[in-house]
Amino acid sequence: MGSQKKRPVTLAAADRAELVRVTTAGVHPASMIRRARVLLALDTSVGQVAAQEVIALRVGVSGETLRLVALRFTETGGDVWATIGRKAREHPPVPSQITGEVEARLITLACSQPPEGYARWSLRLLEKHVTLIEDIPDLDHSTIGRILKKRNRVLL
Repeated sequence: MGSQKKRPVTLAAADRAELVRVTTAGVHPASMIRRARVLLALDTSVGQVAAQEVIALRVGVSGETLRLVALRFTETGGDVWATIGRKAREHPPVPSQITGEVEARLITLACSQPPEGYARWSLRLLEKHVTLIEDIPDLDHSTIGRILKKRNRVLL
């Protein structure tokens, strides 16, 4: 029972009541309810805590989950809501290269006359011409097809 000695979970009475409310009433994500049940089972303020294997069986999680929830509880400084809630993203999502201006330029290119020697634009031909234009990022032919399909611009 190493995590009990290294990272004891001691809950205040108000925190314990909130966790009981989360596990018994209302609509909450299953992961939040599971972590709340783990915190309640690991709480040392009510007395002696059972062995880690017994708690894992009772709550229905692995020993690793018990360790991770106890670790997160200590990392958040005993904040119950930060422990049972979702983590904030470390990195923001990558913004798309395809903006409205890029779409407009691509549609304009697709609606223009094809180059000399071609009867119509193909997706691969558009891909080659997009790589030549410096203002538009390099796009794959499947991405070009998705953009044109989204705007109901079908190449014939």
